[in-house]
Amino acid sequence: MPRADARRNLDALLEAAKQEFTTHGVDVPVRAIAARAGVGTATLYRHFPLRSDLIAAVFRREIDDVTAMAARLGEQHEPGEALELWARRYTRFVATKHGLGAALHSGDPAYSRLREYFESNAAPALQRLLNSAAEAGVIRDDVDPLELISAIANLSLPAPGGGTERADRMVGLLLDGLRYGARATSG
Repeated sequence: MPRADARRNLDALLEAAKQEFTTHGVDVPVRAIAARAGVGTATLYRHFPLRSDLIAAVFRREIDDVTAMAARLGEQHEPGEALELWARRYTRFVATKHGLGAALHSGDPAYSRLREYFESNAAPALQRLLNSAAEAGVIRDDVDPLELISAIANLSLPAPGGGTERADRMVGLLLDGLRYGARATSG
């Protein structure tokens, strides 16, 4: 188990890298990431010897956050609201992923298992939200989690000029479509 200061450094590096990748792309100088994290470049390289290690770690952390968020939202909100809040969080995740997109599709073996990791973690978490919302009668009952994830990702492509307003509006329309034909299931 890493020491507390090492854990803090790791968390700071991952958050700094996510922000830098989102803003400047994955080719941002490591000095910028280390500076944002408040650590030296030697600390960054100790945790992530290769840039691909850092990119994969940022992506995996985002997957874990999106997955955990689904469970929390399902416990804290009504089914329809939980699904909508999760979709909005996933939209922000996609914005982060666009900063990583070129690297993730580069063929580098460091990224080869990330899609499987994403699908085996995020899809079941979303399926639970979809099941709850369908049982409550707030969405239709034939929504596949991977299809919804893909649709949200496609609707979340950055608009010219940046910003997430367009993506939020488009995902809202998609969710409205899921409500069409909804029926509460008898239990």
